[in-house]
Amino acid sequence: MRTAISYDIADLVPHADRMRLLDRVVEGDAESLVAEVTLREDFLFHENGGVGGWVGVELMAQTIGAWAGWQARLRGEPPKVGFLLGTRRYDCSRPTFKTGERLRIEVHRKFWADNGLGQFDCTLGIDGVTVATAALTVFEPQVPGDVMKVGTDE
Repeated sequence: MRTAISYDIADLVPHADRMRLLDRVVEGDAESLVAEVTLREDFLFHENGGVGGWVGVELMAQTIGAWAGWQARLRGEPPKVGFLLGTRRYDCSRPTFKTGERLRIEVHRKFWADNGLGQFDCTLGIDGVTVATAALTVFEPQVPGDVMKVGTDE
């Protein structure tokens, strides 16, 4: 059963200023989270009255980040940096999302490995209609410096 979340989005997603695309988190549980954003003209990727449908992938990724940040806060820890590794089957029925539309993003964890690798099923809806779906693979390093060692001789 999902519970309402009262944290400010800035306390869950460590992106700065306009790079934080979500407005708020709505509810969540141990496996899922719901977030929302209302598209405004000052939205980072706004152009010609809307935002390209491709931005849905980043909205989904940030919602996963909000879930991870919320889980960290529940453990008394700060949010960690995470990475979007890739997506499978991103399907978006709209080329653009229009200014003024409220997007509702839902993510559901399919698996989470001990090494920080995870996969989530994601949906993006407008007015109760699903307009985009994807499976995203993410990575949250256990020790933040570990990611800097990838591809080096250390």
